[in-house]
Formats: sequence, structure tokens, C-alpha cells
Amino acid sequence: MKVQLTPNKEVFNFCNPYIIAEIGANHNGDMDLAKKMIDSAVECGCDAVKFQSWTPQSLIAKEEYDRNQSYDDSAKKHFGSLKEMVEKYYLRDEQHLELKQYCEHKGVDFCSSPFSKGEVDMLVKLDVPFLKIASMDINNLPFLKYAAKTMKPIVVSTGMSNMAEIETAVKTIQAEGNNQIVLLHCISIYPPKDKDIHLRNISMLQQTFDLPIGFSDHSFGASIPLASVALGACIIEKHFTLDKDLPGWDHEISANPVEMKTICADSKKIAAALGNTFRVVSEEEEQKKAKFRRSIVSAKNLEKGHVLTEADLNYKRPGTGIPPNEYHYLLGRKLNQAVDEDFLFNWNNFE
Repeated sequence: MKVQLTPNKEVFNFCNPYIIAEIGANHNGDMDLAKKMIDSAVECGCDAVKFQSWTPQSLIAKEEYDRNQSYDDSAKKHFGSLKEMVEKYYLRDEQHLELKQYCEHKGVDFCSSPFSKGEVDMLVKLDVPFLKIASMDINNLPFLKYAAKTMKPIVVSTGMSNMAEIETAVKTIQAEGNNQIVLLHCISIYPPKDKDIHLRNISMLQQTFDLPIGFSDHSFGASIPLASVALGACIIEKHFTLDKDLPGWDHEISANPVEMKTICADSKKIAAALGNTFRVVSEEEEQKKAKFRRSIVSAKNLEKGHVLTEADLNYKRPGTGIPPNEYHYLLGRKLNQAVDEDFLFNWNNFE
């Protein structure tokens, strides 16, 4: 199945993957930093930058705020209370518009994850190409229904979910008449252990749902998302930062520009190198046969009239003579001329 993810990008399993730089809240509430990150993502070759659309009221309940009144700042990743961080890091509506316009100017897709119905409405008004549903909302069926009714393509991360929950989410979206669905294999640990990533789930999800399957990655470095391309991931979503040491929730597990550039460049190489499932010998390889393959040659000096036996034959480059797999046609044939050792046989040398 194929999904028209954006006006210019159709995604399907084993396509050239669509690379999303997940800025999320890594802008730290600083619009200048956000724009620098967009610039860097464009330089890296990303197809899209993604933000997160939530407010202090739309995501977290009072009980959770009350439980997180302060952070241990020994790692210099947090400050104050959870509510203070949320207040600083959330994007206002007018900032969404500003960033969307900046992305249009830079020629990169702007997208975001909504966390409430109001944020869905706001993103639809901005005419984002698709809606990204975070893993935490895969069982939020009323929210999935609301998002599906927009008829925007829906990209769903599957972290923390079992197969029944994934199936229910897919059916919930489809029940609204929206079949433009992409699932992202995801492990919602920051970072996960290698043994817990289970990249083969990509193949399993492809076979189970007949939908385009991508990968939302929280591992360190570029190797794991690049490996997902070999399994056919149609989207790679990777957290992105300019500096892993910046304060904030996700900088440490994010790709820096060097890593993101590697992901963007090498994912295209891998997708191209996967090729077809049927055997193909390229024109360039055909041309190398004459130089690199062997031909049948005489193993020693032979007289005219000699009847060839297997002991008379040897096999050496170049491949412009009789190929070795036709040796049995020479056995018992009589030479019409004398030949020296290493003579390259052709069919005119026999009576």
C-alpha cells in the first residue's frame, strides 16, 4: 500500500525513506534556536522538521504537576518544576505559524504532533501535510477518531503498545473513512538497549497490516535507523539537536548535525542499493565478463590431429574464448592445427 504523505512525497515500504528531524521541544522555547535547527536540518538533507503541539493545559493533569515540583539539576538538563519547564518549552499558536512560514521559506516540510483536539484544529488550519500521533496516544481512541476525520494522512508511533492496541488504533482510524495511515515501529525508552529495539518488528508490521511502516528512533547514533532502511522503513523519525549538552528533555538522545547528515545521505544509498528481488546483471558487469572471466586454453603444446582429453585443458583469463562451462563439447574433438601451451581455443580450431 502507498500513502500520499505530502503533495510531493508518496511513501511505501522500501521506498527512498522520508527523513523527519524531530525537533520536538529541543528548541527550549527559543525561536532563534528553533530556526537555527531548521537551517541545520535542511543542510543535513532532512525532508521535514517536526515539532510538538501541546500547552500546559492540554497534556498534563494537576496531579502530575503537583508530584513534580522540582528537579535534581545535577545533569543540567532540567530546571525548576515540571510546570515551569512546560510553560517555557511549549509553542504558542503564533509561533507555530512563524515556524511554518520559515520552513516554507527554507523548502522543508513543517509538521507536528498534536496532543489535543484543539491542537489538531490549529495544525489543520496551518495545512500541515499530515498529523503525527505520539505513542502515548495510540489507545486514545476519541482523539484518534477526531484526527482521522480531518482526512489528513495519519502517522502513528507504536511505542508501549501491544498488537491488539495497534490493530484497534488502525481500525479506529479506518472506521472514519481515512485509510491514509503509516505506522512507525517505536520503542519508547530514551535510549533503548540494543536488544530491546527489535527491528524485525518492521517486517512483522508490514506483513500484518499491509501498511507503510517506518521507524521512530530513540537510540544513540546513526546505525540503528540506517539498519531500519534495509528492512524497508519508509519514514525515519529521529530526534534532532545542535548540541547534545544543551539543557532540556531530549538533547542527549538526539542526533547532532553530523549524525543526521549521515542518516540522510546513507539512507538514500541503502534504499538504492536494496534494488530488486530478482537477479539482475548490470550492463557494467556484462562488460567485465570479457576481462575477468576465464576461457578454455591448452594445458600444454599439442600437435595437429590430437584428440582432446580433459587433461589437455586449462582455464585462464580473458573471457573472450570458449567459456569453461562448455568444456565437455571439446572432449574428443580433433585439432586442425598445432597449438602451444596457453593457446586460447575457439571453435575454428577443430576438424
